[in-house]
Amino acid sequence: MGAEIPVLTTPRLVLRAQTVEDWPRYLAFMQSDRARFMGGPYDVFGAWALFTGDLAQWPLFGHGGLMIDERATGRCVGQVGINHGPLFPEKELGWMLYEGFEGKGYALEAASALRHWGFTQFGLETLVSYIDPENAASRRLAERLGAVLDSSAPRNAPDDLVYRHPRP
Repeated sequence: MGAEIPVLTTPRLVLRAQTVEDWPRYLAFMQSDRARFMGGPYDVFGAWALFTGDLAQWPLFGHGGLMIDERATGRCVGQVGINHGPLFPEKELGWMLYEGFEGKGYALEAASALRHWGFTQFGLETLVSYIDPENAASRRLAERLGAVLDSSAPRNAPDDLVYRHPRP
């Protein structure tokens, strides 16, 4: 299936393919308590599997993870992705921000840009976001993106909330 990994830009951000240089900060996030809403914290093996899986989805499905860089500084502030495969019953729009970068609107800006790409360039009809019920920040973000709860959607984790992003 293969796909060229896009570079998406917004007024403040660059969304780009991950590189091995992104691994140390990604690992630190995945081993921290901040990963608890994503099934973590993870050991090195589990974090590496997720890191490489984010990249491997591009040739498998034509979409995957993109790192989020601040345009002004070049600092990587997190990741956004369209995920699929055995862990995600439907194509999922997901996001994570590294510590210190919350509250700046970066996740909203990055998720909006990738969702727009998914609908317009990739031709998706819908996306979902699987969110731990205790992750209030991600729930608010999904709602700010216009997603609505879909209690009938399939999910691998029975307690996850599923927010559906309708095609514009």
